Amino acid sequence: MCPRPCRRSGRPGTTRRWTPPWRRPSPAPGSPSPTGTAASPSNSTSTGLLRPLSAAELSDGTLRYLLWAAALLTPRPPALMVLNEPETSLHPDLLTPLADLILTAARDTQTVVVTHATPLAEALAEGTRRHRVDLRTVELVKEFGRTEVAGREGPLDEPLWYWPQR
Repeated sequence: MCPRPCRRSGRPGTTRRWTPPWRRPSPAPGSPSPTGTAASPSNSTSTGLLRPLSAAELSDGTLRYLLWAAALLTPRPPALMVLNEPETSLHPDLLTPLADLILTAARDTQTVVVTHATPLAEALAEGTRRHRVDLRTVELVKEFGRTEVAGREGPLDEPLWYWPQR
């Protein structure tokens, strides 16, 4: 019991503990809510998360995908964006949406993607028509302990890429 008046009730000797929102009982459908409007039935029976999550509670893949989305959808993109293995820690189902984000960013900035994930490379190739982006791929092959560019016969062949003119 508190000897001074409670802030909410104004009566001396009463205490009121704070209850987090996710532990409070939901109002009955049709009853007035604290804001003065009737509570909707969908709010009282909602499923899923009942509170916001902190970054420490999210998985590495979720954090990485959110960071990729923020970096790729920036309103002021850099002149060159190099993504080194963006598929790391991501669920395989997120590779196609990640490819869409990369192709969206590639409309405004030069983008280089280094990947070991064949599904990501295929999703990038499939999305080029939809996003109207020019895609040039260089595939590296490891044979007998040597890494070579796929499709080249010998060391004097022309490279598969060309530096643009300024």
